[in-house]
Amino acid sequence: MPDARNELDRFDLSILRVLQVEGRISVVELASRIGLSKSPTQARMKRLEEIGVISGYRAILDPIRMGQAHVAFVEVRLSDTREAALTAFNKAVLLVPEVEQCHMMASSFDYLLKVRTSDIQAYRRVLGEVISALPHVSNTSTYVAMEAVKEVF
Repeated sequence: MPDARNELDRFDLSILRVLQVEGRISVVELASRIGLSKSPTQARMKRLEEIGVISGYRAILDPIRMGQAHVAFVEVRLSDTREAALTAFNKAVLLVPEVEQCHMMASSFDYLLKVRTSDIQAYRRVLGEVISALPHVSNTSTYVAMEAVKEVF
């Protein structure tokens, strides 16, 4: 996939900065803020969507107000890191709703998960019954977040 950064000019970058904070802004207001008229702004937004820089629009939910205030980061080590084992783990972890993020790492462990639950008891259940039972998991280490200082969605 080509590097889209080479295709972005100052207007594109301005559009992206505004949309990251105000995704529901009208095209007319967005155009006014970036110094273009409505039609070129719409055309730029369409192009940014087509080249995949803008991958979608969504509602950002407040997990704390939804009763999901407990955040833990989990280091996962696999017993097997051949491609078939990685694929099996990847497919299985996608089905765990409590796992907000999953990153394969170049580290002493294989994956880093961000897990969100209602409380420590719920986390303990998810860890013991779900995460530990994922394919090829040999061991885990948990780090509980006390406060989110910066979190970008």
